[in-house]
Amino acid sequence: MAKKQKTQVESTPQVVEQPIVETPVMEKPKPKRQEPTTQIIDNWEIKDRRYMLASGDKPLSYSFKSKGIYYYDKEKGYEREIALAENQNTPFVDEFKGQIRPGRLIFRYGVMFVPKEKVNLQKFLSIYHPQAGKSWVEIKPRQKAASDLDVLNIELDAMIAARNLEIDMVEAIMRVEIGSSVSRMTSKELKRDILVFAKNKPKLFLDLVKDDNIHLRNLGIKSVEQGIINLSGDQRVFSWGSTGRKLLNIPFEEHPYSALAAWFKTDEGMEVLKVVEKQLA
Repeated sequence: MAKKQKTQVESTPQVVEQPIVETPVMEKPKPKRQEPTTQIIDNWEIKDRRYMLASGDKPLSYSFKSKGIYYYDKEKGYEREIALAENQNTPFVDEFKGQIRPGRLIFRYGVMFVPKEKVNLQKFLSIYHPQAGKSWVEIKPRQKAASDLDVLNIELDAMIAARNLEIDMVEAIMRVEIGSSVSRMTSKELKRDILVFAKNKPKLFLDLVKDDNIHLRNLGIKSVEQGIINLSGDQRVFSWGSTGRKLLNIPFEEHPYSALAAWFKTDEGMEVLKVVEKQLA
């Protein structure tokens, strides 16, 4: 008996498509939003603040009254008592709650630093205290830079003017600053001291340079020192040193040499001034 042979069915090979895998594009992480360094709450910018004495002085410590003072509240229409309290969020005494821990206003070396967390103290210094903007001011970088530039320009102007002054004018200005000891100083000492004076007190120096009477005051002082003109003991009368003839009665409460400088500009005074200048030459 013949064996049946298995018929082998040839199958057509199937092509299996491989899925296309795309490499994912990694998105760059978005930069985190920069939080503002300062915040504004109720129109008040939350930031660190520095205050300085308006006078520019830098004492070891200087304190101001921080309680028993009043602020006029425009909304309520009357004065309200204010006080600085470290554990309160308001300066108004009628809004205090619980026990009060009093605060103090103390400037160290003329400056007070107040961190942004102490908003109540900042507002107390900037808004509510009656001395705000008078006894102290907030230091603002841009304003300080402009102020520093102004000071440097004034110093430069004063130094240039001092260097170019005639020696007689140098003597006149330094006499205002240090008095009669000017007469014993050499010209080099005067020129040195006028430059120092212009640098340290530029505004006063420039005011003196512009003062028309400063030279006449100096002539008056020198004439008295040399006995050309006499000033009475009560500092009320100028007279000739040689004859004693009265030249000028000094008005009440006026400085003698200021009065003499003004008198030198009168017709009578100009004649006397000519004589004085000749004798001083």
